[in-house]
Amino acid sequence: MKCPNCDGELTPAKRDHVAMEICSSCKGMWLTPQELTQLEDETFDFGDNEKGSLMFEPSPDSRKCPACGKPMKSFQYRLYDLTMDFCDAGHGYWLEAGEDKRVLELMKKEEHDLGRKVLAEDRFAHHLRYLQSGSVMDRIKEWAVDAMDPKTKA
Repeated sequence: MKCPNCDGELTPAKRDHVAMEICSSCKGMWLTPQELTQLEDETFDFGDNEKGSLMFEPSPDSRKCPACGKPMKSFQYRLYDLTMDFCDAGHGYWLEAGEDKRVLELMKKEEHDLGRKVLAEDRFAHHLRYLQSGSVMDRIKEWAVDAMDPKTKA
């Protein structure tokens, strides 16, 4: 396959524990959808459903898919400041040199943020259960009754 960036040869290689095609000239990377998922999963352990939408704002691009030769589209990766190209026919994704590391950084950040969200939700749910428990509600009712009793105001 030919590189969609510089027309160099794409050769099989392994980066970040993922098999992919890398351009020997510009060091760009061609990943199938499965390979991109595998790359993301190197740092993100919560599953695909928790990753959010992959593509934002797809637009036509001048590069051609190395698999089918049709024009690719570019998109904003998961609403981050990272633009990638993809084959609309589903053949794969083009990443510039070093963007695999950026994907790993973003997925690590996403996992960290999701972990904090889950922890906060668990703490809030625990707090709500405590507030709804009989002992708390009994104390609130006693306080309300005492507040309305004219004898306690003297």
